[in-house]
Amino acid sequence: MKVTHYTDIPAEDVDREDAQGVRMRWVISDKDGAPTFAMRIFEVQPGGYTPLHAHPWEHEVFVLGGCGLVVDEGDETPVSAGDTVFVAPNEKHQFRNTGDEPLEFICLIPHTT
Repeated sequence: MKVTHYTDIPAEDVDREDAQGVRMRWVISDKDGAPTFAMRIFEVQPGGYTPLHAHPWEHEVFVLGGCGLVVDEGDETPVSAGDTVFVAPNEKHQFRNTGDEPLEFICLIPHTT
């Protein structure tokens, strides 16, 4: 069993040209013995955004704080604390912070091995 406060896990910059102001913490992963899913916590700074991208696995997202938009091919949907988002496999998606405080969310993904 692993019990830890999420802030004890180092935040890593998402270092991609198509992302801005994004940090991510791998709070549970295969390195912890999790056989199926990984849990990550994202922090998107005001004006920041994740890449607009797609991949063959799903995401389950729970918004912890802040506000922003979930963008897909042509649509923008507002999100804020307490909202959930399901991103289907191969669906283009991006998270944008439109507020004055960090947009924070939990994102679960399956291991892609």
